[in-house]
Amino acid sequence: MSQRRRRSLALLTSGVLALPLLAGCGAGEDEGGPAAAGQDIAAATRDKVADGGVLRWAVDSMPGTLNAFQADADTTTNRIAGAVLPQLFVLDGKGRPVANPDYLEKAEVVEREPKQVVLYKLNQQAVWSDGREIGAADFVAQWRALNGKDSAYWTARNAGYDRIEKIERGKTDLEVKVTFVRPYADWRSLFSPLYPKQVTGTPESFNEGARGALKVTAGPFGLGAIDKKTGTASLTRNPRWWGSPAKLDTLVLTAVPRSERPAALAAGKLDLAEIDRTGADRIALARRDAAKADGAHGPAASVTAAQATLSWALAFGLDEDKAKEAQATRQKHAEAVKRYAEEQSALRGFTVRKSLEPAYTQLAMNGASGPLADERVRRAVARALDRQALADIVLKPLGLPAKPVGSHLALAGQQAYADNSDALGGQDTQASQALLADAGWRRGGKITEPAGAKAGAEAAKGTDDSKTPAGPAAGPAAGPGTGNDGLYIVGQEDSKPGGAARAAAALRGAHPDDRPEGPEDSAGADLPEGRYRSAHDGEIVDADAFAESGQGGPGGQNRPSPVLAPEPFADLQEQHLRAQAAAQADAVDDGKRSPALDAEAAAEPADPAKASTAPAPAKQAVRTSGNMLAKDGKPLALRFVLPAGPGSEALRTVGERIAQMLQKVGVQTELTKVADESFFKDHIASGQYDLALYSWPATAYPATDARPIFAKPEPAADGSLLVEQNYTRVGTDHIDQLFDQALGELDEAASRELMRKADARIWATAGSIPLYQRPELVAVKPGLANAGAFGLGVPRYQDIGWKKPAAAKEKNEKK
Repeated sequence: MSQRRRRSLALLTSGVLALPLLAGCGAGEDEGGPAAAGQDIAAATRDKVADGGVLRWAVDSMPGTLNAFQADADTTTNRIAGAVLPQLFVLDGKGRPVANPDYLEKAEVVEREPKQVVLYKLNQQAVWSDGREIGAADFVAQWRALNGKDSAYWTARNAGYDRIEKIERGKTDLEVKVTFVRPYADWRSLFSPLYPKQVTGTPESFNEGARGALKVTAGPFGLGAIDKKTGTASLTRNPRWWGSPAKLDTLVLTAVPRSERPAALAAGKLDLAEIDRTGADRIALARRDAAKADGAHGPAASVTAAQATLSWALAFGLDEDKAKEAQATRQKHAEAVKRYAEEQSALRGFTVRKSLEPAYTQLAMNGASGPLADERVRRAVARALDRQALADIVLKPLGLPAKPVGSHLALAGQQAYADNSDALGGQDTQASQALLADAGWRRGGKITEPAGAKAGAEAAKGTDDSKTPAGPAAGPAAGPGTGNDGLYIVGQEDSKPGGAARAAAALRGAHPDDRPEGPEDSAGADLPEGRYRSAHDGEIVDADAFAESGQGGPGGQNRPSPVLAPEPFADLQEQHLRAQAAAQADAVDDGKRSPALDAEAAAEPADPAKASTAPAPAKQAVRTSGNMLAKDGKPLALRFVLPAGPGSEALRTVGERIAQMLQKVGVQTELTKVADESFFKDHIASGQYDLALYSWPATAYPATDARPIFAKPEPAADGSLLVEQNYTRVGTDHIDQLFDQALGELDEAASRELMRKADARIWATAGSIPLYQRPELVAVKPGLANAGAFGLGVPRYQDIGWKKPAAAKEKNEKK
């Protein structure tokens, strides 16, 4: 398995891409754009936190491995590593990496030329649990395991480690000097976590030695027992810890499905648990109105008066069999009502901590094939979206900041954040319709297949029972699909600009940064704007004739380069397209034949005798598209895939609203709900979708971590695409180059500017549209300090604990 493929697998299995899923203090415009949601962790100074106690913290599952660099590592693996292993750099409340003083006195770039050299000066008290000092030997062993040169190591990622040339001991045992063969801007991401050389020293120990146990650790906690039968992993206070001692005696990570967490909290099995919106609503109801905890908004609320009367009649009727069955059902229902009421009573004691996760939800568009292979269609879909309204649906009811995310690479509050969405443009119905018209999708055209037919590769497959069409009669939903048939549209950086190319770019709304340098192409050299030279006969023609000749389409030999036209020309073109789209809509709405239909009628044989001599075509149902958009006999219909499991209700609501927005511009959608376990594997990763909603994280190291998400897919020997984590299959060479430049730029401001340019281009290609930052909802037992919704930051495990009881004097003062 290739290093690239292993990295992809690791990120997927570790929950980086998460279903439905999968913040720091506010910052000014000069430090990460608009204010972010702050951490909500019941912060308390250590002197206010008691020594001792146990905390039961919910996790999604027990880890398949404790080695964070293996493919089956997950979020629980990372949580354990954060508590028991060295983290040289940690993220503060604004999502920025800062040196961890428990392990580092300092770390800095000491040389830039001829090669980058980073000097780590370790905390002189830092030791492994076996008493050995943390030192250069541990750095060397981890580098050799992760640099990708020895395939015997089953590693999932080697980014950054593959740029290291050598690691040496410094002037003392406390100094480690790392020399890079190529500059690496994200050097702070390395060696966190740092494993002891006993784990990374050999392929055997790396591959198997840390899967189920860590014999040597170096954190505020050590690893105790992992019991997969009970689904618990115990972390115990490390007696050799040199820093501020852990307040808790034991931290118990307990695997509980999210749908079962409210009941587990009520039963006293959990003290801290991330919950979904349904769980948060239950706690809010329990706290707000204790009188309703008797089941008025639980199981009893689902029984109507008529149903209750029928149940009573059956239970006390003359038919003994039916009476027994009805009585058993009534008994079960009564027990459910009682259990729910008891749970609500217990949940009144919990608080919901709220913030925004370091992850955003996006609308992904599969650009490998079908209608969305055309950038104009993707841009039209994007410009039909009211992203503010979508953010409001999810975040406003929770009282969280509901500002749409403006970057693919960072979130509000982070230094790298900049809103680059102007590269695509905001919601504009007329602009969306104009882009669709320019792409050839018109109202009133002939359709030679059913309106619900699928697009792309999915057209050859069977139907899905869980599909709901979105149309005027059916109501909101989302759409028929396409699959990955191996096609890929080459990025716009590969073409050369000319006068005609700039005109075509105005039609397609290219971004200013997409203007390549170089001589004008032969098709457009020395020609007036809006005119093209035919490759067939050298004739100079206008844009429409050039497109109809097949030269300006996706397969045309002299397709104009998508580069921006001069501003006045761009304005005229946009006005023309808007007017054209409006005229087409009016023609259909008035019930008149559209120009497209007239042209088709003119092309039909007028002489019946001549017509009879032509070969009889295969019989097809031919009808007009009406208000639907059609092209080449096919309607514009997109398959919208969403997860069907519990906890995804908000995601499906957003999907339905998106379908309504697209309906307004003539894009038909069909919602396809699929099982959570197959959502990613069978649809997103395999390319069997047109539209989908899923989430990506925003990290402190976007040049490293985000590159595989937006890397241009590469063709494999078998004709398929190697997509890394780019499941939209949309990318360009220039975006890759900007990532590479940012990764090698040691000036932090310059590196961030390169990331800004890359993000603007990602917006312009319209493969994925960030919508909103995911809400973080955490149920917390009263009295727990320094834990809850961590936002962009990470837990400081040694400070988490239970608040000391208030003194009698303090209690009287409060009274």
